[in-house]
Amino acid sequence: MDIAEAGVRIPVGDVALNADVAVPGEPRGAVLFAHGSGSGRHSPRNRYVAGRLQAARLVTVLADLLTAAEERRDAVTGELRFDIGLLAGRVAALTDWARADARTADLGIGLFGASTGAAAALVAAAERPDAVRTVVSRGGRPDLADDFLTRVRQSTLLVVGGEDPAVIDLNLRAMRRMPGEVRLEIVPGASHLFAEPGTLEQVARLATDWFVSRL
Repeated sequence: MDIAEAGVRIPVGDVALNADVAVPGEPRGAVLFAHGSGSGRHSPRNRYVAGRLQAARLVTVLADLLTAAEERRDAVTGELRFDIGLLAGRVAALTDWARADARTADLGIGLFGASTGAAAALVAAAERPDAVRTVVSRGGRPDLADDFLTRVRQSTLLVVGGEDPAVIDLNLRAMRRMPGEVRLEIVPGASHLFAEPGTLEQVARLATDWFVSRL
């Protein structure tokens, strides 16, 4: 499959975010990635999932939600990765960019969030109800979206590792507050990072099936 790839800089307020855009032939949707917990567009786990989505003819946009200077600061303090307001604002801005960009303007948009990025994706979905169609969370912290959860009416898939009981509980609590369609999928034998053999492949399959059916 031919995939057109490009690096772009997306202006967001007074900063510009680096992003990698991959466009397969005859795309049928677009997925924007919301990284969390000190991760970025080079995350091997998210890049693996992105590759599977591209094979299903979905555009992927992997963006760094923090600038290089902010990443250096966060590496010391760890504070920005939990600044859900900041991260959500940038995911919302990426969504606005995708709606305007010629490569994605006519496509349905989904958000894929990991860890704290899942909370940012859900807040952005609540704030962009007409732009975001669906959300997938991998090992996410949807609870950090707090009261925004009650405004998320988009279909949402929560994927959690079976060996991550604390996060399972947080996801269960969060989904009870969400008025839209919500499904929880627990991957047996997987820890928080889905590092165990075969577990990330299950995440990719679940996410691909979900996005394809809703975009």
